Amino acid sequence: MLDIFKRKINYLRISVTDKCNLRCHYCMPDGEIQLLPRWEILSLEEIIEVARVAVDMGIDKVRLTGGEPLVRRNIIGLVAGIAQLEGIRNFGMSTNGILLREYAHQLADAGLHRVNVSLDATSPEKYAEITRGGDVSRVFAGIDAAIDAGLTPVKINCVVEHSSQEKDALDVALFGREKGLKVRYIRQMTPEKGEFWPVQGGDGGHCLTCNRLRLSSNGMIRPCLFSDIGYSVREFGIRRAIEMAIAAKPASGRVSNNKFYEIGG
Repeated sequence: MLDIFKRKINYLRISVTDKCNLRCHYCMPDGEIQLLPRWEILSLEEIIEVARVAVDMGIDKVRLTGGEPLVRRNIIGLVAGIAQLEGIRNFGMSTNGILLREYAHQLADAGLHRVNVSLDATSPEKYAEITRGGDVSRVFAGIDAAIDAGLTPVKINCVVEHSSQEKDALDVALFGREKGLKVRYIRQMTPEKGEFWPVQGGDGGHCLTCNRLRLSSNGMIRPCLFSDIGYSVREFGIRRAIEMAIAAKPASGRVSNNKFYEIGG
């Protein structure tokens, strides 16, 4: 599939839930969060069907995001349902790692290929501050479990305020070297202000070569994280929603009201 700028669209990021078991300050607001009503959230069967149609249309890379995907009930069944689709060459998950120790081997057995784990600091105190109470030791255990389960290459997503030379980022880099893990640095972004930068060490944020579509947990196919354009798979049908999103994919991101915990960054 090609968009009007001749970019090959072959990557679908699927947000399976807007719920998360952390409250990272750059992702979640300080006050009460208005989660989507349960009836708006796509069922597992609907998500698998969207993935099936997307793969039939040319998608060969799928990533599960959230929120935190591992808090979605029967996430293993969802992984198994998507993994059996012929044509997927790259099947991953982005997770904060808190529940990864418990799920790593089940995910691998169900057919997941690899994981990206969020880690913004290795200091227990700083990690707890950033995540509003998270326990970094659980993330370390989850990473070890993922390596043991063969969910490799395990990649680390490290959000930075300005650059990869900040102290916490350097600590994460050292951790990555010790574990033999690739670290990607993601500068804090603000959709409503149109502030975004290319990911250091990754593909995100490179608008000229963007190959992504996003499925939100309430069934909207979105062509760009920094755009409010979206088409409902329930209203238009899956194939038509995907076609409309590709046709409307902008040359680059601008501003949007998207929330990272709703659409998966």
